Amino acid sequence: MNTVSLGASTLQVTPICLGTMTFGEQVNEADAHQILDRSLERGVNFLDAAEMYSVPARAETCGATETILGNWFAKRPGAREKLVLATKVAGPARGMPWLRPEVSKAGIIEACEASLRRLQTDVIDLYQIHWPARNMPAFGALYFDPAKDKPGVSVHEQLEALAELVQAGKVRAVGLSNETPYGVHEFVRLAEQHGLPRVATVQNPYCLINRSYENGLDETCHRLGVSLLAYSPLGFGLLTGKYDANGLVGDAGRMALYDSMRKQRWGRPEALDAARRYNALAREHGMTPAQLALAFCYTNWRVASTIIGVTSLAQLDECLDAWGTALSPELLKEIDKIRWELRDPAQ
Repeated sequence: MNTVSLGASTLQVTPICLGTMTFGEQVNEADAHQILDRSLERGVNFLDAAEMYSVPARAETCGATETILGNWFAKRPGAREKLVLATKVAGPARGMPWLRPEVSKAGIIEACEASLRRLQTDVIDLYQIHWPARNMPAFGALYFDPAKDKPGVSVHEQLEALAELVQAGKVRAVGLSNETPYGVHEFVRLAEQHGLPRVATVQNPYCLINRSYENGLDETCHRLGVSLLAYSPLGFGLLTGKYDANGLVGDAGRMALYDSMRKQRWGRPEALDAARRYNALAREHGMTPAQLALAFCYTNWRVASTIIGVTSLAQLDECLDAWGTALSPELLKEIDKIRWELRDPAQ
């Protein structure tokens, strides 16, 4: 794989990124280290984590993923220098009282320093705000409600905190996650106006059953030079086909294991119905469902790097082996036809 640039930053990453939110919950430390070894061996140079991981989020495992990564770096001399490391500061607590109530300047700086300690590194290559501090629809909410607005931490204050971290050499580039066109525009506008760090990336869901990124955010990012890091390309496993026959039960996947996952957007009956349509389309064209879903992201001009999440070496190899899968114009038209009928059920 060739590397790609992230926004206007100097970061060069592979178009596949290893997401690590399963480390510390579904994947124990020894197995996580094996996955990290294999990923590095196969040429992936990009890792993504977050202070609140692993997932499902629990107070007991908050920070566990970063700790596992830090222990791996300590045991693999030279590995850290070969990798672009991304992590995130959590936004205001959403049903997670163990997280900070708001994303203040001091809170961002303290969170970054804690992540650096857990990761056992001196610098984070890409530091991202996990979700917005302001009132906005996210994680399955569809509508903006101005009546829910309340005083909060400004975008300018968040950028000032990120600037302090960059100036201190603790962060190389900054990004956003779960953002809207307004949010990306506001971060870029204020950064340019006040000489603060310009966001390089936005990490948002993008897959066959959630193409909401295409509803305006794609134009925003293209014109402002902000790169998309696409997460959940397999729709939390729905686009692998493993839930087609029996629904969200009877499998070792997270949708079957965790009731909290089934209550989210990926657990909607409409999302599974749509996934079954795409999975059937893949088989009709001689592909596995995962190959189709991953190729949709891997070959899409909107995507700089696709974040894959795995729980085994076999899953890792399957995701990496899908690189190079081509989708014909005719197949892309069939994909768009399904989307026209079903839209984005996991938005």
